[in-house]
Amino acid sequence: MVRMFVRHTVADYDAWRRVYDSAAEMQEAAGVRGKGVFQSVDDPTDITVWHDFDDLDAAQAFAGAGDLRERLVASGVQGEPEVWLTREV
Repeated sequence: MVRMFVRHTVADYDAWRRVYDSAAEMQEAAGVRGKGVFQSVDDPTDITVWHDFDDLDAAQAFAGAGDLRERLVASGVQGEPEVWLTREV
């Protein structure tokens, strides 16, 4: 299993969440096996999400999907997201 973490700042959490939730079907089709959303206790516009994938190839394909970039822009993500991939050890 590979877990992808993505941290970004959003203009408006509620607007971002609507777009994120509307992507559930696309996430599942792309191989997302589990996910979670976290909001900073100090800044409600600072969001970290995680997505689980069966393998590295699926995670990298998801990260490079053109539709994902469009959804980030539409959801109000500001700047470049910080993305990192991990494996449980």
